[in-house]
Amino acid sequence: MIRSYRHKGLKRFAESGSKAGIQPKYADRLRRLLTALDVASVPQDMDAPGNKLHRLEGDLAHHWAVSVSGNWRLTFSFDGEDVILVDYQDYH
Repeated sequence: MIRSYRHKGLKRFAESGSKAGIQPKYADRLRRLLTALDVASVPQDMDAPGNKLHRLEGDLAHHWAVSVSGNWRLTFSFDGEDVILVDYQDYH
């Protein structure tokens, strides 16, 4: 279950459907990814075709990422079986 967000626009989108603060053209993909994250209990649950699940390095060493589109990705970490610190970012 998702317990916390870093990105305020993504949190607002998840809770109310508001597209303010996210790229509206990715709303459907974000909704599917957030739904999958909400039921995930381990990072590998997000390893579906096209998600490009990968572990991050450096400052985000305990975080994982999945592709939204192009340079955009969702990053997240797990605390036990809960998903925390969900972020939506352009990595370039």
